[in-house]
Amino acid sequence: MAAKSARKAAAKTTTRKPRRKKAEPESRGLTVAEVASDAAAYPVELLEAVRADGGEVLSVYRDPLGAHPVVLAALPIDKVEPTPYQRDLSEPHVKRLATAMERLDRFLDPVIAVRKDGRYWTPNGNHRLHASKLLGAKAIVALLLPEEDVAYQILALNTEKAHNLKERSLEVIRMYRGLVGAGRAGPETNFAPLFDEPSFITLGAAYELRPRFSAGAYHPFVKLVESFQARPLAEMLPLREARAARLLELDDAVVAVVNALKERGMQSPYLKNFVVARINFLRFRKDGAPPDFDATLDRMLASARKFKVDSVRKEDIGRMGGGPLEPDEDAS
Repeated sequence: MAAKSARKAAAKTTTRKPRRKKAEPESRGLTVAEVASDAAAYPVELLEAVRADGGEVLSVYRDPLGAHPVVLAALPIDKVEPTPYQRDLSEPHVKRLATAMERLDRFLDPVIAVRKDGRYWTPNGNHRLHASKLLGAKAIVALLLPEEDVAYQILALNTEKAHNLKERSLEVIRMYRGLVGAGRAGPETNFAPLFDEPSFITLGAAYELRPRFSAGAYHPFVKLVESFQARPLAEMLPLREARAARLLELDDAVVAVVNALKERGMQSPYLKNFVVARINFLRFRKDGAPPDFDATLDRMLASARKFKVDSVRKEDIGRMGGGPLEPDEDAS
């Protein structure tokens, strides 16, 4: 019942995005001849840098959608590395990819790269890069983009298609730290498209502190209490970290309740979701001003600490359902 009420409350607060209108056929971008044209001013400094770095420029063309210059280059593989803020590598995926590439005896999908201090960062192609290294490759073909900022934009796209909440959140917090480390100016709101939703920042900081943190139980209400702020990233990062610490404090209290339920013979992979749903008073919230993060955490923490375990029946937990748990999550 609690889960059903929570889903209804979430549905009421979800704003539907307007449906994208279908563009007229062949109404945007460049023609084939324009893509291949050398009429545009190409990034000469980048071309010279590639050659100085031991690479070779294979071609230069204009992107067919936005007319931006793209350099197709062969790069020394030891000079290519992932951005420091993207998702963790999946070793099984690397091995499967290497096996497929070896069987085909071809590398047909160039990585995307940007030049950074004489090195080449790839925000899209880390698994292909490592599969090539595993096979002993000397060089790798890349679509080299002149603008370093594009790496963040591409990572944002990767975040949308990441496999699970943990990967999305960790990638976002690493991007956040990368931007802070680079001294990027401007309020947090300016970077909202890169981060997708503010909850990923806080949850990512929590995952950094506790890798097996089961954020799926908390994500629904964190989405409601978090928002992008009109303050610089460097000022907001300590706040996000403090909020992550508060989430983990709540998690400790919830785990204590879960353990008490287990001692009473309650067994379910959704025990934590059940407890969080019980203490989540926001499920009864009507539309209005966004709830305050700290006030919400204070109230939920108090509810968790005075949770009446003996009032829970097995039938209550039996009615609790949900999707699959995150790979690193369990019921505790």
